[in-house]
Amino acid sequence: MNPKAMEYLGIKDKVEIVVGGKKRYVFRALALDSVPENEIWCNTDELKELGVADNTIAAARAPLATVGAL
Repeated sequence: MNPKAMEYLGIKDKVEIVVGGKKRYVFRALALDSVPENEIWCNTDELKELGVADNTIAAARAPLATVGAL
């Protein structure tokens, strides 16, 4: 992810991706200046295993706190 986007979204080391408002995935986030601010690059092999198609539109956010973490 772009470091500026990570800062804006409050992402430190993990990013939650929500596909279609139903499927939620948490990935490790790495800061990389070469990634455009409005894009998130992921491992294509890992996405295929999860059943996420290439160029899928999804929402990205900092992972929500779980009940156990409160």
